[in-house]
Amino acid sequence: MSEKPDRPVTALDLGLAEPLSERTRAYFDKCEEKLGLVPNVLLAYAFDEAKLEAFSRFYNEVMLADSDLSKLDREIIAVAVSAINHCHYCLAAHGAAVRELSGDPILGETIAQNWRAAGLDERRTAMLDFVTTLTERPDLITEADREALRRAGFSNRAIFDIAQVAGFFAMSNRVAAASDMRPNAAYHGMGR
Repeated sequence: MSEKPDRPVTALDLGLAEPLSERTRAYFDKCEEKLGLVPNVLLAYAFDEAKLEAFSRFYNEVMLADSDLSKLDREIIAVAVSAINHCHYCLAAHGAAVRELSGDPILGETIAQNWRAAGLDERRTAMLDFVTTLTERPDLITEADREALRRAGFSNRAIFDIAQVAGFFAMSNRVAAASDMRPNAAYHGMGR
């Protein structure tokens, strides 16, 4: 890992496990190699390497594993959920990912501000209609909502994946808010 952040990544300032295991150091080195940084969310969990590993494994499964959803679809869901939950960290980090994956420097911010103004196609509109209800009022989800996704071209597996991404970010947004997790400054300039 290149350098320690110049300020705590959360208001809780839990620091890093002492000493960091070789496995965690290698993971952070891989992040720096691929991303050019170690995401602050990983540093926030690194006070307890078991928690870091659990978070990372679940994130990687939800966001990177094989899915009927594209990587961009998953990042769009992350931004939409994070906008509803007003999650500063995830809006910065995943807004950058939307910009980079889409090649559109405006799309991430538009989704964050009002996804309905983003000019999304019918498929992604149906996806975010579902995600919005699931995030704001999960008790209102019915078979009609799942059927609307099927009509938009989503398989049952994709519907499960949509729900899992939305659920993961509902949880992550709350941990980030409770700890005042700060995004890496680099996110703000990515994909512009």
